[in-house]
Amino acid sequence: MGDVSARLPYRQDRPARPAPARPPRGRWHDAHAYAALDLGTNNCRLLIARPQGPGFAVVDAFSRIVRLGEGLAASGRLSDAAVERTIAALRVCADKLKRRNVTLARSVATEACRRAVNGPAFIERVHEETGIRLDIISAEEEARLAVLGCHALIEPGGGPALVFDIGGGSTELVLVDTEGPAPRVIDWHSAPWGVVSLTESAGGGEDAEGRAKSYAAMRALVADSMAAFAARLPRGVARPRLLGTSGTVTTLGSVHLGLSHYDRSAVDGLIAPASAMRDISRSLAEKSIAERAKVACIGNERADLVVAGCAILETIMDLWPAERLGIADRGIREGILRSLMGTPKP
Repeated sequence: MGDVSARLPYRQDRPARPAPARPPRGRWHDAHAYAALDLGTNNCRLLIARPQGPGFAVVDAFSRIVRLGEGLAASGRLSDAAVERTIAALRVCADKLKRRNVTLARSVATEACRRAVNGPAFIERVHEETGIRLDIISAEEEARLAVLGCHALIEPGGGPALVFDIGGGSTELVLVDTEGPAPRVIDWHSAPWGVVSLTESAGGGEDAEGRAKSYAAMRALVADSMAAFAARLPRGVARPRLLGTSGTVTTLGSVHLGLSHYDRSAVDGLIAPASAMRDISRSLAEKSIAERAKVACIGNERADLVVAGCAILETIMDLWPAERLGIADRGIREGILRSLMGTPKP
């Protein structure tokens, strides 16, 4: 992993700007359409865009929670139900790819397919039934694409910054040097815990005491999995900078803002106090699933998994004690698009 070439200007304490406007009439259909599909342990996400200026303009998108890795920790296999849910979502993606006349696309699968013994068979079935060719990427490639997609939101400053992506089955951490003309990856680590795998391994607790024990157990598992990386991190950094890209951080950012529904323009690029993120994490960990489901921007779909994300986030903030947390609603898909459109690989 080397330099990440910046395609967007650095931004400071403000929400992300609105999505780029459509190019002038007459040029739009002349531009090539590119697509990026990210199939994770928990989500299936598609982004279709056309080049615009130094970046791109989104013309279509799709996101669905499919829980492909549900039950994987216990069985080592992708379950039949999870496979059916996922293929149904991928059929929607395939239809969008055809209707948008995409000229170049890359579709990747991550931790669930890396781990599952039937991962290759699933990839083959997806191609047969949808025409989508999924590439099972390594954890290192996953980390590289995440950085490429979101590094423009790293706060300006000296010294290294830590970028992390909390997934469904794993968490990628990347230490980035921003001193040069383009960010450079110094070190990286993939921890085998994401919101699905950690919930299935250590989640639970029906009463307050049980929930507290479960949260402590999750924190301990994550800390142990990141210990080697933590030992390599530099000490005495004057102002550690931290940027997260995942459903966990965007959800907590929404809760921090008190949003009644998710608003990407308010969350992508948000910089929140780390102390506030800890307070929200601990508050959610104390609630029952039913209580969490009533919190705006969490709901039933995220109520059972969000606490595992909180445990991972708090552990990351322990090992890299930044005062503020940058939040990005962008990552692997945007990294793929920038690669397809010509951004040099890190």
